[in-house]
Amino acid sequence: MRIVIKSKQVKISYNWLKQFIKIDWNAEKTGELLTDLGLEIEGIESFESIKGGLKGIVIGHVLECYQHPNADRLKVTKVAIGNGEVVQIVCGAPNVDVGQKVPVATIGTTLFDDEGKPWKIKKGKIRGEESFGMICAEDELGLGKSHDGIMILNEDLSPGTLASEVFNIENDQVFEIGLTPNRADAMSHWGVARDLKAGLLRNEISLELITPSNSSFSVENRINKIDVEVKDNTLAPRYCGVTITGIKVEESPQWLQNRLKSIGLSPINNIVDATNYVLHELGQPLHAFDSNKITGKKVEVKTLEKGTKFTTLDGIERELHEDDLMICDAEKPMCIAGVFGGLESGVSETTTEIFLESAFFNPVSIRKTAKRHALNTDASFRFERGIDPNITEYALMRAALLIKVVAGGEITSDVVDIYPKKIEDHQVFLNFENATKLIGEEIPREIIKEILTSLEIKINNVTETGLGMTIPAYRNDVTREADVIEEILRVYGYNNIQFTEKLNASISSTNTVEDHQVQNKTAAQLTALGFHEMMGNSLTSPKYINLTEYLKSEHNVEMLNPLSNDLSVMRQSMLFNSLEALSYNINRKSSNIKFFEFGKTYHNYTNGREEYKHLSLVVSGLKTEESWVLSAKKSNFFYFKGIVSSILNRLGISDYSEKGLKNDVFSEGISFVKNNKNLVEFGVIKKNITSSFGIESETLYADVQWDQVLEKITTENFKLKPIPKFPKVKRDLALLIDEAVTFDSLKETAFKTEKQLLKNVTLFDVYTGDKLPKGKKSYALSFTIQDERKTLTDKQIDKIMKKLQQNFENEYGASLR
Repeated sequence: MRIVIKSKQVKISYNWLKQFIKIDWNAEKTGELLTDLGLEIEGIESFESIKGGLKGIVIGHVLECYQHPNADRLKVTKVAIGNGEVVQIVCGAPNVDVGQKVPVATIGTTLFDDEGKPWKIKKGKIRGEESFGMICAEDELGLGKSHDGIMILNEDLSPGTLASEVFNIENDQVFEIGLTPNRADAMSHWGVARDLKAGLLRNEISLELITPSNSSFSVENRINKIDVEVKDNTLAPRYCGVTITGIKVEESPQWLQNRLKSIGLSPINNIVDATNYVLHELGQPLHAFDSNKITGKKVEVKTLEKGTKFTTLDGIERELHEDDLMICDAEKPMCIAGVFGGLESGVSETTTEIFLESAFFNPVSIRKTAKRHALNTDASFRFERGIDPNITEYALMRAALLIKVVAGGEITSDVVDIYPKKIEDHQVFLNFENATKLIGEEIPREIIKEILTSLEIKINNVTETGLGMTIPAYRNDVTREADVIEEILRVYGYNNIQFTEKLNASISSTNTVEDHQVQNKTAAQLTALGFHEMMGNSLTSPKYINLTEYLKSEHNVEMLNPLSNDLSVMRQSMLFNSLEALSYNINRKSSNIKFFEFGKTYHNYTNGREEYKHLSLVVSGLKTEESWVLSAKKSNFFYFKGIVSSILNRLGISDYSEKGLKNDVFSEGISFVKNNKNLVEFGVIKKNITSSFGIESETLYADVQWDQVLEKITTENFKLKPIPKFPKVKRDLALLIDEAVTFDSLKETAFKTEKQLLKNVTLFDVYTGDKLPKGKKSYALSFTIQDERKTLTDKQIDKIMKKLQQNFENEYGASLR
């Protein structure tokens, strides 16, 4: 199971970008430069303002029109479509007539239905009359929504003229940028244009950055003043607003709709579209309120009591948190600040005057609110990453002027700008020597200064050792020397850094145990045994605590700002990650599982927080699948025990003891203990736990205390000795013993009895049944005896076996069967 953090994809229209910087490169070449600058282009898609681009549509002239002989509502027409060609078309439109100029879809033309699905014009026969094309209505061409009849065009048009030449079709290339979370400054066309300008300068191309002018902004009269009060300036450091009166809410002009459609937005109305346009143009979110709905002609920016009800634009009633920042009027909340508007205060078709808001909200506050209410809007996405606090008023004026253009009206109040404490630019000092060390190559100082200047970073002073700089506030990700060096490097070009032909390395001799090396060794061993490595999320659900008393809720490390309720605490056990992965695979018909994972658990104790390293193993299903050579065999406890033992043996850990394990996680289990410290706990997981994950098969799990294992690994050299020349001898005993007697105790007694010549003791048969006395069982033990200096005699062997038998009788009341 892999956890992948993906970058946010931002769409940038190339035509829109060219309004800021007049570049004549093709989209592919520009995309390569943007990728080199760190704005990775994940794709370039074509956009047509009219789907299909009206390909195959020509202007036709209706020469004849008469009633269809076999249908009352159809007409048969003869239409000239250019180059002397006249075709017959059956048409059902009530307004078709002789002499009209009409759009004709010729045979083979692809049109699109309301859902965007393509369909092709074919030669056909309608009620016995042949038809060679279609005379189109505006909705069939994507030019409008009307289907009352066919489009009747200008009489001056010539038959055969391409429709794409008559109608204004915009073709565009759209960049899909995989934007990393730190680059909040590049979430707009203006921000991308700034980077592009810097990149072009490095390619010795100097182009002016054209910004929208607000010089025509003026207050026509002051008849609609809205008072604004910000109750908490830490949550809303800057808040601006202005009123516009006499607007008419309707569809946006086609150019504005095309801009929004090109980046995947659906036009709504001219007011909302204008605010969305400025959002994606400059990166500043805005919100328009119907000012007639603002009670008391006052806006208050404040938090409300916990549990306050508020209905958002999507019609959902939400319960507010006491830390949610709200935009309110004198009586009621109107909007969740920076996140989502309210149902009752927004712009509608009857709106004639608006209060336009532009603000800089605290990023942490916005992120927490958005996550609490599971909302992710274009506005919240930008606010929570940090926008430019210095364009708040500029963007407001830009949007107000745009609204006047697309909706009419006049500005009827002064701009309110509440900005009590200016957000200062960052001061950073760059040491030239540190830059060279970090980059791995010395970049000429003049080039460094040129790059920084092109990025709008102001150089305050220059010394022999470095530069003092002022970083603009919109670059909230550039606060350290290392950040500045990264900026220099990405504009200079990673590809321009040379590789040295010489590789320097130092080799140190150490006896310490390196964790990563031990992990690699163990991982290789487990992989050879058929295991697959998994990676689980350290964040998990607090509900898993309820599955066992082994873990305590008060020991949870809780997230202050969780991504979701199911990822709100850090894991205390790796068991549940393993079961999640097991369940995921079983549900996809992969039921024979062997997984391992290296990871950490996290605990909140009274004396502080702790984290521990673990290795987890989980096995379920078959250990060997059926083939022509082998029969299918299920994984079982002793197979799993052998795997766990082999890990410790491979790491040189021996002389550990076994202890039975009793808790509410394992139905049967064992722990390996050395020096009174648990090395590993393993066994069969209880059914009530596995069933919670939808797992029906027997599941074996092991939790290796990796910190303890690392402590116990010996770093001593191995001692080699020759293979003994003299043979081993095996003897067996079948013992009748009490049910309480364990194999471990018999084994321990055997080695105490014969310390020199006894090499191994194994259990090869266990019998319990009706033929044995009550409370008894039968163990068949095999003993391996060897003298590495000479061949053993029968007398010696018999003496050892007799001594073993006597001790078993004395200590356990054992008898031979």
